[in-house]
Amino acid sequence: MEPSVVNSAVYRDGRRIASPETLAEALASLPDASSMAWIGLYRPSDTQLHAAAEQFDLHELAVEDAIAAHQRPKLERYGDTLFVVLRAARYLDESESVDFGELHIFCGPTFVLTVRHSESPDLSNVRERMESDPELLELGPEAVLYAILDAVVDGYAPVVAGLQNDIDEIETEVFSGDPMVSRRIYELSREVVEFQRATKPLLGMLRALSAGFDKYNTDEELQRYLRDVTDHATTVVERVDGFRELLGSILALNATLVSQAQNEEMRNLTQASYAQNEEIKKVSSWAAILFAPTLIGTVYGMNFEHMPELQWVGGYPLALMLMFLTCAGLYTIFKKRGWL
Repeated sequence: MEPSVVNSAVYRDGRRIASPETLAEALASLPDASSMAWIGLYRPSDTQLHAAAEQFDLHELAVEDAIAAHQRPKLERYGDTLFVVLRAARYLDESESVDFGELHIFCGPTFVLTVRHSESPDLSNVRERMESDPELLELGPEAVLYAILDAVVDGYAPVVAGLQNDIDEIETEVFSGDPMVSRRIYELSREVVEFQRATKPLLGMLRALSAGFDKYNTDEELQRYLRDVTDHATTVVERVDGFRELLGSILALNATLVSQAQNEEMRNLTQASYAQNEEIKKVSSWAAILFAPTLIGTVYGMNFEHMPELQWVGGYPLALMLMFLTCAGLYTIFKKRGWL
């Protein structure tokens, strides 16, 4: 079996009649136009995709998109073949993050070719479900396409629940003052934006499929099937839009709380600085008061022979009086200024 072919089957009347090993065998195994081949490819090479294009007459632009990958979700019709790009998602509990996968679907009159570039979505459950319901599988490639759409949309539900839980945790962290919450808000916002890009185009794709019901004579059962998928997709898109708005509000609230905390810290620092300045004023004032008599005493303590006033009888009392008056004057000045 070709390395990239993960599953290959030919169905008739809703039941598997062959399991070909190659794309060429799958095409050759189709007994008539009422049968269908369903081939799943996982990370095929460019050569294998070009070979598939030749076998199933796929449009070159669609094949280029499937080769390049990293496409936005879209729905395009090339003649009788539908080309659908889907972005699957799964929530990883270990890392509390969302892992996105990409799926390309070629849906023709007698075949369905799926090309996966990542682990998700796992289409084995879709195949088992369809094979267990031959009446649904008998409706042909469109039934398989709708089943895949349903599986991808249903896979969004655990992601929505995981994101909701993350947002609840972030709200708690915001009000608890966790310093790392801003980074987590940003990372979660980025995941929500990516999730929004994966889900929002689905509504336009589903509307386009619904618009072609009459033109392509879509079975009534499949119409009901698609309407159910549309309802689920609409719910997911609305929830994701709400997440983005809520995270924007949380980010704004966190910025406000951080600003308030910073203002409070600045106020405390200002008060501490003011108190420190008051203490410095007191110390400086007393230093100036004590410096004055020290200066006077130092001058009169110099023992030079020809210093004036050394022979005065009242020199010592005068020096003491000068020290006292200087200290009293400085004390009065500093007291009036509120430094003491």
